Amino acid sequence: MAETFRVGTRGSKLALTQTRTVAEALADLAGLEAQLVTIKSEGDVLTGPLSQLGGTGVFAAALRHALFEDQVDVAVHSLKDLPAKDLQGLSIAAVPVRADVRDALCSADELTLEELPEGAKVGTGSPRRAAQLLVARPDLQIVDIRGNVGTRLARVRGREELAEASSQAPDAARGDLDAVVLAGAGLARLGLDDQISELLPPEVMLPAPGQGALAVEVREADASLGQPLGIGLAQLEDIDSRLEVTAERALLARLEAGCAAPIGALARCTAEPDGGVMLRLDAVVVAPDGSDAQRAGAEITLEAGAERSSGIEQSATLGTQVAETLLDEDTGLLKHVTGTH
Repeated sequence: MAETFRVGTRGSKLALTQTRTVAEALADLAGLEAQLVTIKSEGDVLTGPLSQLGGTGVFAAALRHALFEDQVDVAVHSLKDLPAKDLQGLSIAAVPVRADVRDALCSADELTLEELPEGAKVGTGSPRRAAQLLVARPDLQIVDIRGNVGTRLARVRGREELAEASSQAPDAARGDLDAVVLAGAGLARLGLDDQISELLPPEVMLPAPGQGALAVEVREADASLGQPLGIGLAQLEDIDSRLEVTAERALLARLEAGCAAPIGALARCTAEPDGGVMLRLDAVVVAPDGSDAQRAGAEITLEAGAERSSGIEQSATLGTQVAETLLDEDTGLLKHVTGTH
């Protein structure tokens, strides 16, 4: 490994911001220099609803290809955009401390979800968010939206000035919606916390598996603890965040569902008095129109001092267990939303 390592990133403002943060931290821990390499993904080029852009991993595929082709040494992904199945030859070598998992409502006049007027127009590109919004408020008009954070915020009445001129299509709509829903973590990373009208609690909207977390992916050989980069990656890892996302991704994998499916999942680690960790996983599958929802949850206790590998294995088992509960109780909803069961 050279004294400089190359870090692949998508070109959006959010991707660049979160990648730069990870690259600087990893460079400091590894004692190396980081060089950012911008990779354009298929998801950045194609238009149309996110749910119809060719399956899972549409934003991650180009970065992973760059790793295989030795164009970059490290790729930083929003973990919720990664397919649940790992690729042979690559390793998610670090999951840094997870940010806020909640979805954020950004509305005109700073109204909460409950306060939005009847029939309000709410924008989102996520079937998961759309479905759970309709569970909470069946009267809402859901509008499919695309674009970077600024472009989407500019769709909200009174926030038109937030459009990013460099990437805004001349004929793009502005100020035509009452609210949009975005990931709270992304807004925080961009310093746009002041645009959040309400952080939606998990009881109302379970996040996407992996939401709020980043995945630092490398070629398996470069994750070795025998070299500076591997040492830095090991120090960048946050074990609680790893356990949580492992459970969530295992659930998604067992359900054979992609990141665009209307499925929410949230695992949370809680410290126990004896030094152990309680890991709780809750999940929901929702009909696209909000007319039906199926929920399941379970928890396990990880003993104090347990090996990291054991904890990760138990977390994956928890995810599979909750998925099996959903499958056992399925009335056709899973087949409807995933098309596989």
